[in-house]
Amino acid sequence: MFDVDSPVERRVLLRRAGAVAALLPLGGLLSACGEVEAGANGDEPSGSGSAASDGASSGVDRASAGSAGSVLVAYFSATGNTAGIASAVAEHLGAGTFEISPAQPYADADLNYNDDGSRVSQERASDARPELSQDIPDGFADYDIVFLGYPIWWGEAAWPLRTFVEANDFSGKVVVPFCTSASSGVGGSGEALAELAGAGDWREGSRFSGSAPTFDVADWVDGLGL
Repeated sequence: MFDVDSPVERRVLLRRAGAVAALLPLGGLLSACGEVEAGANGDEPSGSGSAASDGASSGVDRASAGSAGSVLVAYFSATGNTAGIASAVAEHLGAGTFEISPAQPYADADLNYNDDGSRVSQERASDARPELSQDIPDGFADYDIVFLGYPIWWGEAAWPLRTFVEANDFSGKVVVPFCTSASSGVGGSGEALAELAGAGDWREGSRFSGSAPTFDVADWVDGLGL
């Protein structure tokens, strides 16, 4: 038992209280489930045994999209990490969200980059444009700023982003890419998407780990000066 009237014991209690307070920000961490794993060519789709894509859900958050003003957060998330970052961006800005959903969701085996015969490996080899359940977000023309989120696969934006950017007109819009990966940076993935889009004011992108704290995401958004 502690004698709280003792100066020594009071100091011990204060140190323990400070240690507990230091741990509290960790409660704001986003989910750390695995979006990607490191591979020989950078950060790639999850290997065998990872979670499968949840892309079967509707791609449009109509509730927020109808009242979000001029900012849209569009994202593809294979296993949930990018969705977590996208949610943090949208909540910080009060923005609308659009999930870029493949018409055929990625199963766990599809994301196995160790298998040359897996879907992601075959799509990489053929420079594929996977079909999406919805190409163009509702009211897309009304948005002035688009945050575009994706996991990094073999150093590039995940393949469904190719389909999305080629299907939409980014003329007059500020586009801010962001990615999730195990270790690789955003690299030239944003520039490659900008080239495919052929229009828009594309800004420098940023990379986040799947466990990035929400305050780091908010600080990044605030620092963009948009």
